[in-house]
Amino acid sequence: MRSFSGVPDSSVAARLDRLPITRLHKRFAGVMALGNFFEIYELFLAGVLATTLKTTFALGGFELSLVLASAFVGAFVGAVVIGRLADRVGRRTAYMVTLTLYSAATLACALAPDLWTLVIFRFVAGIGLGGELPVTDSFLGDILPPARRGYYVAWAFTGAYLAVPAVGFLGLVLVDGAPLGVAGWRWMFAIGSLGALLTFLVRRGLPESPRWLESVGRTAEADAVTSRFEKAAEAEGWTSPAVSDESERRDVAAEPVPVRAIFRRPLARRTVIMAILWILAPVGFYGFGNLATLVLADKGFDLGTSLTYLTFSFIGYPLGSYLSMLIMERAERKWILSASLVGMAVFGLVYGNARSAAAIIASGFCFTVVANVMSNSGHIYQLEQFPTSVRTTATGWLYSLSRLSTAAAPFYLVPLLDAYGAAVAFTVVAAAMLLAAVSIVFGVRTTGLGLESISAPVRAAVAEPDAPAGATSPARPATSPARPATSPARSAASPAGSAVPVIPENTH
Repeated sequence: MRSFSGVPDSSVAARLDRLPITRLHKRFAGVMALGNFFEIYELFLAGVLATTLKTTFALGGFELSLVLASAFVGAFVGAVVIGRLADRVGRRTAYMVTLTLYSAATLACALAPDLWTLVIFRFVAGIGLGGELPVTDSFLGDILPPARRGYYVAWAFTGAYLAVPAVGFLGLVLVDGAPLGVAGWRWMFAIGSLGALLTFLVRRGLPESPRWLESVGRTAEADAVTSRFEKAAEAEGWTSPAVSDESERRDVAAEPVPVRAIFRRPLARRTVIMAILWILAPVGFYGFGNLATLVLADKGFDLGTSLTYLTFSFIGYPLGSYLSMLIMERAERKWILSASLVGMAVFGLVYGNARSAAAIIASGFCFTVVANVMSNSGHIYQLEQFPTSVRTTATGWLYSLSRLSTAAAPFYLVPLLDAYGAAVAFTVVAAAMLLAAVSIVFGVRTTGLGLESISAPVRAAVAEPDAPAGATSPARPATSPARPATSPARSAASPAGSAVPVIPENTH
């Protein structure tokens, strides 16, 4: 295969990793951000509407927990099924499935005549939502060069998290009203549905992931999509560097890794660490969104005041996401992730014990800032753990744990809140965050490394099953392309047929 840039036998991965960020990269990241905007909109919608839905349908504690949990139970199913689908039939096809399910089911929620109809269609919408994040993460990881991968994934999520204050402001305007004689909460579901339909239309222009195409043997299509990126870069003044090292030739990554490898060494360690993260982190991240209005009601504030305080707190989500952009390439990803989890524990405790308006708004704002640094660094760190052929499957299964964790949270946090108050509920949240922070310390380093470099020891272990199967980490070769001073040098892909060294895992 000869690439557009004239480099013979260069792998798709090596060609993509050599590129600078172009307007084409930014365009596709923007499209992904738009889709995630409505995914995040839906996930925070029930928390904003919790008090209104409780009154409208005369819900008891268990029924309210069921409404809050239904979308997340559906998301568990979607993360498993659609995550696997994306590795079998492609990232782009999976996108279309997620948006179709979400848009149709959310419109049905807007028209729901009773509690059970609402619960059923929130479950179906959740199936679409469950596949959205793992597919998005995999697609962005597949196309973005390693030097700026963290920055632009965080950039995409920053746009998406504008949905959180948008939900808050819409709640202020619509929840107590009935435009055109239709209850405000129904309008809020309908807005989410129409937005998802718009995203569906925009996403039709997305290409398939070139890394995925190469991994399933569709090399001509992979070359065509990669050439599109190369042409875009050359149109903006980039010149393809000469390849002076055989390590930039055909990549060993083309051999697919079986799904069972994610449960065996060396990947099993990464799988366990990420499973701990996605079981515990949502207790704080989504627990805050779902409990916020209930916590303020418990403190004696009326609905209007609660929504005002909550809206100011929610501004921290996009600001935290923006902050993550600034630091994501300046420090090792796992340390950013661990530190932000500790921050959530601290500010969650302050929020749970706060009484004054100033303390509530300030602690809620700080909590949401560090929560989104955690979320973005977690998404980026997650997409870097697994080889292309199983990336979305593994990511989907792991995210499915977060959905189950989030679905379960209302069933113990709401009773804790009712029985013991906000301080005890947020003590539980803080404990979960601290345990997650400790687990991440044992993860691998990924900042600035190519995806194939991070996966190289995994492929070596799969290719040589009789070799010692200790936990491994990507090697950092002495020769690599020029890199920004703020990022570690990435390693190039190994040539086909060459041995990939398996080295002791460096987690520091």
